[in-house]
Amino acid sequence: MSRHRVVLFGATMAFYLAIVVAVLASSWLVELDWKVMLYRPYEQWPQLHAFLDYFVVLGQRGPTAVMVMAWLGWRSWRQHTLRPLLTLGAALLLLNMTVGAVKLGLGRLGPHYATHIGSAELFAGGDIFPSGHTANAVVTWGILAYLATTPRARRWLSVISAMVALGVGATTVYLGTHWVSDVLLGWAAGLLILLALPWVEPLIARAEAFVFAVRERMREKVRERRRTRGAGVPVPVPAPAAPAMVPQRGHDADDAPVREPVGAAAGGRGPGRPLPARPHQPARSERPAVLPPGTRRSPHTERAPRTAPARPLGG
Repeated sequence: MSRHRVVLFGATMAFYLAIVVAVLASSWLVELDWKVMLYRPYEQWPQLHAFLDYFVVLGQRGPTAVMVMAWLGWRSWRQHTLRPLLTLGAALLLLNMTVGAVKLGLGRLGPHYATHIGSAELFAGGDIFPSGHTANAVVTWGILAYLATTPRARRWLSVISAMVALGVGATTVYLGTHWVSDVLLGWAAGLLILLALPWVEPLIARAEAFVFAVRERMREKVRERRRTRGAGVPVPVPAPAAPAMVPQRGHDADDAPVREPVGAAAGGRGPGRPLPARPHQPARSERPAVLPPGTRRSPHTERAPRTAPARPLGG
């Protein structure tokens, strides 16, 4: 909070209190309220009525908050910070608390519901003092100038927001929905909110850090859940293939071949393991001779030789 801002805040607060005291005392300000109300501006310039009916929406809290929030949300996404949105939320919260409390506390009736000419119409169950449309226009559009990143943009946005706020306040007087004093107090109330925002900046920074910390914890929980889910899924193990069998000759050529797994002796033996026991195999000299393919085996000695009858020679 700079010294210039502190001085401006003090002057605005003094103006705010002076308006409240002037209305409570039914001074010249209340007389001015009644003169403007009885003049009926909406009847003097009826051609402006259609346009100003739409223009006054720029001070209505719902539509303006949505428009400004959309712009500040885009800025927050681009700049990876929540400060613009949190600043708008803090300003609107302060506005509702301060303006709402004064509205309900003083209970002033509007021009359309006034009962006694010259009366301040206080403590009668109304809720128009100060003007909510005016204060909301000052805060909602002024927050854009407050959050501007360059001096040039801040100057231009300050001028635009001031024109919109002045126009909305004057429009409510033209339509007969507010007294002149309501609008004056609404301008002061909105300006006080904007001037007090630097005092709220440390709270906004802590709120932003808290939100980011919560987001990081939630992301960590999601990552941990994904890791746990990935580790709990069993990895399918392929079934071992059946070992291939190769024929092995036995003691006799007529015996059935003995099959043995391939690599049982070499592949399955680790370092230092003894060789598995094998059946006795005759030495190479004791094995029967293997005839080359295509030759006939020698007849057994136990069998009688097969004799065929002599065939006569053809003459």
